[in-house]
Amino acid sequence: MTMLKTTVQVLRAPIDAVTWPDALSRIATWAAARESRYVCICNAHSVVTAGQDPAFGTVVAQADMATPDGAPVAWMMRKLGFANQQRINGPDLMWKYCAEAAGRNESIYLYGGTEETLTILQAKLAATYPALRVAGAYSPPFRALTAEEDAAVVERINTSGAGTVWVSLGCPKQELWMAAHRGRIQAVMIGVGAAFDYQAGTIQRAPLWMQNAGLEWLHRLVSEPRRLWRRYLVTNTLFIAGAARQLLTRRHAE
Repeated sequence: MTMLKTTVQVLRAPIDAVTWPDALSRIATWAAARESRYVCICNAHSVVTAGQDPAFGTVVAQADMATPDGAPVAWMMRKLGFANQQRINGPDLMWKYCAEAAGRNESIYLYGGTEETLTILQAKLAATYPALRVAGAYSPPFRALTAEEDAAVVERINTSGAGTVWVSLGCPKQELWMAAHRGRIQAVMIGVGAAFDYQAGTIQRAPLWMQNAGLEWLHRLVSEPRRLWRRYLVTNTLFIAGAARQLLTRRHAE
């Protein structure tokens, strides 16, 4: 089903101007029809990478929906004329959707994360939403799957009856995986980054006041400084520079 959408160019990445009800409704409509779609949830790192890596940029540009995950991305969209744009982030999108799917007797599939995380996550989903049907869960190995293994995964997901596949492989791996499987997996694929770990509690999410203040990235940086310092130092700096350039260019053009 084709839906009208409005996108905003944030640096070089087209991001959907979308509300929470709209985002949830779009996914539910596609899922009900078992349409093969994918959704990218974009933070500052995604937006910067989309401008640096043509292949990744194409994947984001061709997504059926790209939501503003990070506070800086939502802030840019507000500056560019969408005054009420909120963050549509992965962990909350997944949880809100599961709440609605439970009421519709709709099943979901979980792809990614570790076996331990998936076990904890499924137990938490069952306790929180007893009516939710988890049609399957799979923790892929870190190596690339063989063609036979990949075909088996596609077959399992398609025969599970799941309307949505929640993908937690990290960026950009999950976005590339979803794009490569559009047309093969008959469900809506949503890349949610670390959402499995956050919802399972294996990684602590930032306190709500930090989320509301746009400081969730700082919490992640403090929690995993050795792994993330370069990513945040480099990409946040590039995002700020790119955003300033885009806003100044727009102002001069007006």
